[in-house]
Amino acid sequence: MNVRQIAPNIYWVGVIDWDTRYFHGHSLSTHRGTTYNAYLILDEKVALVDTVYTPVADKLLENIRQIVDPAQIDYIICNHSEVDHSGAIPHVLAAAPKAQIYCTQKGAEFLEAQFHGGWDYHVVKTFDELSLGKRTLTFLEAPMLHWPDSMFTYIKEDAILMPNDAFGQHYASSGRFDDEVDVDEMMEEASKYYANILTPFSSLVAKKLKEVADLGLPIKMICPSHGVMFRQNPGLILEAYQRWSTAPAEGGVVIVYDTMWGSTKMMAEAIASGVDAAGVPYKIFHLPVSDRNDVIEEIMRAGAVAIGSATINRGVLPAIAPLLDELVGLRVAGKKALAFGSDGWGGGAVKVINEYLDKAGMQRISEGVAMRWRPDEAARKALQEIGRQLAESIE
Repeated sequence: MNVRQIAPNIYWVGVIDWDTRYFHGHSLSTHRGTTYNAYLILDEKVALVDTVYTPVADKLLENIRQIVDPAQIDYIICNHSEVDHSGAIPHVLAAAPKAQIYCTQKGAEFLEAQFHGGWDYHVVKTFDELSLGKRTLTFLEAPMLHWPDSMFTYIKEDAILMPNDAFGQHYASSGRFDDEVDVDEMMEEASKYYANILTPFSSLVAKKLKEVADLGLPIKMICPSHGVMFRQNPGLILEAYQRWSTAPAEGGVVIVYDTMWGSTKMMAEAIASGVDAAGVPYKIFHLPVSDRNDVIEEIMRAGAVAIGSATINRGVLPAIAPLLDELVGLRVAGKKALAFGSDGWGGGAVKVINEYLDKAGMQRISEGVAMRWRPDEAARKALQEIGRQLAESIE
């Protein structure tokens, strides 16, 4: 695998993972694979900013050896201790025994708890600097973007920001920069990444963006730890994060459902008909045949959401339950919402959906729509009306 020089004596030495299709266990789909980005800086001192996931540690070392003997590494900068970025640290230290680790206090605690290495940690705080000779690394703490230990590393002389998971994408590609890939495809993955990982921390994202802007730091390049680097237009991802963190809704209605014998599907289609009559765009997802993480991204962008399920055991169908759990965890507050579902002799699904919508902080437009058996013509007209009301609830 070829390393890439991104600036004089600064190299991308990471690993492209074309094969992975799930991340964070099986909680996040990665249709286009991912990358584990690491950056090598050669100066009077040699620094490695972040490492890679443990299974590809040998590939990282192979890449480093194309540039320099790993034994010459003086510093390992750990912006975030999650193992997809820190897993190779023991392997690097075995090849670079003099290397010192620079990280936040939480980073040191988390690394020690995971690896029990008793390593030489140098704890840094915001605005602490590390001189490499001609270059200076400035550290900016970024707690909860997306772990308590997270920080950014800024190379002052090159105006390069290395923010670890912030601004990343699970996106394997032969191109390593934004001007070498399909921008729409890349931003689709960036949006999905934000929706499924960073949404709960949107207020902190907005705050950190403002802090960085207030510092007046020039940013010529953004080099995250997943996906491609932004050199042609770093403002593209900065503006997107500003938008997603402050006002993620872009309008439209997302209708998500699961059905047992087709009645709830009929309800979903009738609601969609009402949304359409109101002149508002919509998308329908039958969840068992849809990717849950893709649906979550669509929900984050939508102005309103309708979630429906047939009743089983006084609750929702199994495909719907994980989506409801994720919406609570992601804190999708303020979005207009509607619960719907069908049942036979006993209900329960709509009540359960409403409870989750409330926990997620969403704004229900009604108590929901629960219908017995199959909706008749009058019921379909009532559903069309509630669909119109949902569409018109979007501000």
